[in-house]
Amino acid sequence: MSFPRREKKVSDFVAARQIDEEISFVRNDHKVVGKIHKILENSVIVKLSKEDAELIGAPSELTVVSHKKYSVV
Repeated sequence: MSFPRREKKVSDFVAARQIDEEISFVRNDHKVVGKIHKILENSVIVKLSKEDAELIGAPSELTVVSHKKYSVV
């Protein structure tokens, strides 16, 4: 027996996000700008430039950012 998944209301801010939308966030005291690659329930996956990825010490050009930690450019 399994329980049905309960639908969770998505906030207006999250519902308004789109793929390839530019956002900015601060990581390791550096403000960086990237494009949304994928939208998740509590966060987004962001595509960064190689330079910004190196600047913040990310192992790749993709990083995860909480919806609470970024702003739309």
